[in-house]
Amino acid sequence: MDVMQGLEAASYLVTVVGLPLAIWVFVHDRRRERQSDEEEIFLRLSDEYSDFMRLVIDNADLQLLSATPRGELGEEQRERRHALFAILVSLFERAYVLVYEERMSAQQARLWQTWADYMQDWCAREDFRAALPRLLQGEDPGFVATIGKIAEVAAVSTPATPL
Repeated sequence: MDVMQGLEAASYLVTVVGLPLAIWVFVHDRRRERQSDEEEIFLRLSDEYSDFMRLVIDNADLQLLSATPRGELGEEQRERRHALFAILVSLFERAYVLVYEERMSAQQARLWQTWADYMQDWCAREDFRAALPRLLQGEDPGFVATIGKIAEVAAVSTPATPL
């Protein structure tokens, strides 16, 4: 009978201690995995933004990094600028869809704020704001509202000079 009582006590111990511990470990691992996934998404998006900035550098004649533009752009340059703006809006929308949530954890909010800062910087450009209505056709309604608010604030608080 001593063996049976020992086994019964062990089963109680597993039920009382082991099961809650297993649940805690599972929840903790899932949370860590979710955070790792969020960081991976952020890193991929950051790489895409870096690639976009290389395109901006490769097209320096468009003056997208210039605080004071030097003259008018030609037709071909305006087309390339519009294409770059379209790529940028697509990247911003992808960041919005993958990162933004109504209720964000501190980590999510930190990751989102980086993208909000990028959007604010680009919305400070008058030429970017002017291109937005055409670029936002058919895009995610939440994204359109979010970047629209950012552009409105930028239009009021920013002088009419690009980045």
